[in-house]
Amino acid sequence: MTTSLPFAGKAILITGAGNGIGKATALHLASLGATIGVNDLRPNFVDGTVAEIIAAGGQAVAITQDVASRDGMFAAVNDFADAAGRLDGMVNNAAWVRYQALPDIAPETVDRMLNIGFKGIIWGMQAATARMTGPGSIVNVASAAGLRSTPSSIVYSGIKAAVMGMTRAAAVDLGALQIRVNAIAPSATPTEGTMRNRDADRDAHRIAQTPLGRLGTVDDMARAITFLLSGDSLYITGQVLSVDGGISTSFL
Repeated sequence: MTTSLPFAGKAILITGAGNGIGKATALHLASLGATIGVNDLRPNFVDGTVAEIIAAGGQAVAITQDVASRDGMFAAVNDFADAAGRLDGMVNNAAWVRYQALPDIAPETVDRMLNIGFKGIIWGMQAATARMTGPGSIVNVASAAGLRSTPSSIVYSGIKAAVMGMTRAAAVDLGALQIRVNAIAPSATPTEGTMRNRDADRDAHRIAQTPLGRLGTVDDMARAITFLLSGDSLYITGQVLSVDGGISTSFL
């Protein structure tokens, strides 16, 4: 008896899939049968993720586009939908992050973070909606920082809080099209991209405040995203799922 994989025949585009949460999600969804659009600005990162998926027997399409611009995002979505023949899901994961104290916030930092982490999600939802011909699911990656901030994170926390608001608003607008829109809000998750902002003392402090007693992993986030894309969440939309070990509700 052959059991089909839960995402067999589905096509899902993931931005920022060259490493970190995006890559882990790409690998996990591919293992469940999805054809993955692997987007990143860095060709070597894209090629690496695609190679891993194919080596494991999965299907992937390399999409090297700059999703910080509307044209780049639409090109990424259209290139993948054309190659895969459909678009069932999208994960807006790409981000660029810098932490700066209020007196040090620079215009170029704000502009780049907004282009990728705020505008990019608008363009991603807009482009995905135009190519989804049936029921679909969009997952945006927010952050626990949108609920509970850390020092020097004014821009980052503001953007991630906005992602939560955009997710709820988009769910209202897109419900009639049977397109669900949800978000995850990870707590501090070690990735290649976050290493510059990490230190052992801060991590120890976070762990001490987390009821589950550890930091999250990219695999924790990948599984949460997968749930929100799956048929197990067909009546869930407009929600922000905190994937944070309980830290956002803790007073430890």
